[in-house]
Amino acid sequence: MTVYRIKSKSRSWDGEPVGILILDAAYPCIPGNVGNATTFDFPVRYKEIKGSSIDRLLNERDPALLAPFIQGARELEAEGVGAITGACGFMALFQPQVAAAVSVPVFLSSLLQVPFIRQTLKPGQKIGVVSANASALTDEHFRNVGISPDTPLAVYGMEDQPEFRTSVLEEKGTLDSAKVEEEILSVTDRMIRENPEVAAIVLECSDLPPYAHAVRMATGLPVFDFTTMIRHVKNALVPVRYDGGYM
Repeated sequence: MTVYRIKSKSRSWDGEPVGILILDAAYPCIPGNVGNATTFDFPVRYKEIKGSSIDRLLNERDPALLAPFIQGARELEAEGVGAITGACGFMALFQPQVAAAVSVPVFLSSLLQVPFIRQTLKPGQKIGVVSANASALTDEHFRNVGISPDTPLAVYGMEDQPEFRTSVLEEKGTLDSAKVEEEILSVTDRMIRENPEVAAIVLECSDLPPYAHAVRMATGLPVFDFTTMIRHVKNALVPVRYDGGYM
C-alpha cells in the first residue's frame, strides 16, 4: 500500500511535472509548438509573462524583463511543477538568474542542448542552429547556456523568410504552416550546402518543432528542439517503472 502526502496546503492539485514560461505574444500556436498543450502527452502548466513581447526580448534584450521572469518561475514552483522550461530560445538571456532564483531545475532555452550535442560529434563537425532571428543572437545568449566561444556552429535565421517573419516576429494574426515549412527547408538546405560538416541541427525557436520531422527527412540529420529537451526533462521527473519479468 502506498501512502501519499500533500506537498503544499496552498495547492489543490498535483501531476504537472513541467512548467512553461511563455511570452506575451499573439500568433497561432499550432500542434508541435511549445505553446500548444497538445504537443505533449503529459500535462504541462503555462505561465504567461505579461509584457514580455517578442520585440522586448529579442531586439531590445530588455533587462527589466528579468524581474517578471523570476516572479513567474517562483509562481510555477509554488504551483508544484518539478522543472521549469521556456517557450523561446532567447530566454537564454535570463537562464542563470532564473535558475538561481528557484529550487527546481530550469531549462529556459533549447540552446542548452548544444554543449551536450557537441560531445557526441567528432572533430571537424558542426552544429547547425536555426534561429527565429540569427542577427539577434549574441555571445551573452550562448554564454548563459554554456556554449563556449570555440563551439563549431553554423547559425542561420528565419528573420528574412516572409511567412515566418510576418506571422511570428510581426504577429500578423495568421500563419500558413505549409509556407513556413517550405521556408525552414530552404534555410536548412542552404545551411547544409554552405556547411557540409554540419552533423546535427538545433531549432532554437519554439515555433519550429512542428517542422522538425520535415527537416530530419530532408537532411538526414538528428534534429533537436524545445520538445526534445522538454521530454528529456519530463522523463527525468517521471521515470518509467519497469515491471517486466526476468528469466
